[in-house]
Amino acid sequence: MDKSIIIVGLGPGDPGMIPLRVWEVLNAGMPVYLRTAVHPTAEWLDRKGVAYRSLDHHYQQADTFEEVYLHIAQEVVDAAGDKAVVYAVPGHPMVAEESVRLVLDLAARQGIRTGVIPAMSFLDALSATLGLDPCKGLHIVDALQLGEQQPDPRVGTVVTQVYDRMTAGETKLNLMEAYPDEHRVTVVRAAGIPGQERVEQVPLYELDRLPWIDHLTSLYIGPLTEEEENGEDPAEAGQSRGAGEDAVYKCSFPLDPLVEVMAALRAENGCPWDREQTHQSLKQYLIEETYEVIEALDEGQMYKICEELGDLLLQIAFHAQIASENGRFDMNDVVQAITEKMLRRHPHVFGTTHVANSQEVLINWDKIKAQEQGEQTKPPSCLANIPRYLPALLRAEKVQAKAARVGFDWPDYTGALDKVYEELKEVLQALENRQEAAVAEELGVSSQHLVNLARLLHVEAEGSLTGTTNKFIKRFQYIEGQARQNGQELSQLTLEQMDQWWENAKKIKI
Repeated sequence: MDKSIIIVGLGPGDPGMIPLRVWEVLNAGMPVYLRTAVHPTAEWLDRKGVAYRSLDHHYQQADTFEEVYLHIAQEVVDAAGDKAVVYAVPGHPMVAEESVRLVLDLAARQGIRTGVIPAMSFLDALSATLGLDPCKGLHIVDALQLGEQQPDPRVGTVVTQVYDRMTAGETKLNLMEAYPDEHRVTVVRAAGIPGQERVEQVPLYELDRLPWIDHLTSLYIGPLTEEEENGEDPAEAGQSRGAGEDAVYKCSFPLDPLVEVMAALRAENGCPWDREQTHQSLKQYLIEETYEVIEALDEGQMYKICEELGDLLLQIAFHAQIASENGRFDMNDVVQAITEKMLRRHPHVFGTTHVANSQEVLINWDKIKAQEQGEQTKPPSCLANIPRYLPALLRAEKVQAKAARVGFDWPDYTGALDKVYEELKEVLQALENRQEAAVAEELGVSSQHLVNLARLLHVEAEGSLTGTTNKFIKRFQYIEGQARQNGQELSQLTLEQMDQWWENAKKIKI
């Protein structure tokens, strides 16, 4: 058979909506590629014995959806190099399917014939669920393209591909530029799928608070009312917020509700697990939540940062509640103590002290801290009080930064770079002499000088290593994906084969 690609739609998710022509193509014996198996129809195909290859691995290997769709399209087109293949996607192939557009474009450039067999789209199911008539005006935008596709507040708008709460958070922020925060929006999950469909109407500002949002979720936004277009208060138009909501956006929400929840969880009739916890048993969760905040900060997703900061705050409230039960301190004491500390340690803001730059701020901070600890009569080590349990790279950076504050530092990075070369030579010498203890020690010293070099170059060593580790994981996952596609186990591969795929991963910017 000539090389060709038949692109088919699988409908919105109910197997009963798969067209007969599509079903015939799926059973024609041609290789079938599914953009994603994370779809109700895929489970039904499994039960019916339809063989297919899922392309979900691309979602783990690429950084953006644009890269995902490009890699998927490339794999489908490559597969059609000498035969006919079927590419199946959820819904209608030509509705909100960027990968299909890319497949058609790449195939045309390579002279590969294509055909498209339509199916019922999610828009059809959504219109039936909400009773919409598209002929009365319906604007459709992609949640992932809201920076380029502006909604039209004058007509009803459907927002596609609201994949998760993170995407919902970004969508909300973009939509708030065109709609009032309190504008009512309708969130629909799994439209047209029996037993899975869910519909809920919420104010726009609450969009990303729905815990059940997933890859089957779309959003319908009704047109602005006359009152909203005239800029009138939504409360006067019958769309008032709940009590206390204004306080949330003025950043003056009290901690009392959280403290009361923790007290209830720890009470006699509360949660058995929460009641069993101690300061010691909670340490691991405090560490985990801290690292999740750091991960969210690295990703730069505002919704995720907000959520992870809340999880971290919960740990603080948990410890304060346990201490309160033991008569030690409570949340009020925690807030009061840190507030007073910040006032004391910023005399250049809340007092009469003058500072010339941020370096002087840090020096004053250390002096005030020493006075608070009653150590002014005996000068403490400037390296005291650096937590022993910090990650090694972060602790090394803090030690060197503290020493640098009192002048123990290189004038610039060149001195630290020379020390890196010097210590690496000593590592090689220890290796030649087969001195295992010396190798370990010299590697540690070399690492310390690398951290110092990074500091002088204004590079965060911990973050830099985390970034390269994440990149290693993605590239290794690419190797795993290639092995799966070729029906091989990693243990069967030669180092040369894995290295080749590693280089391929680098070429496609993984």
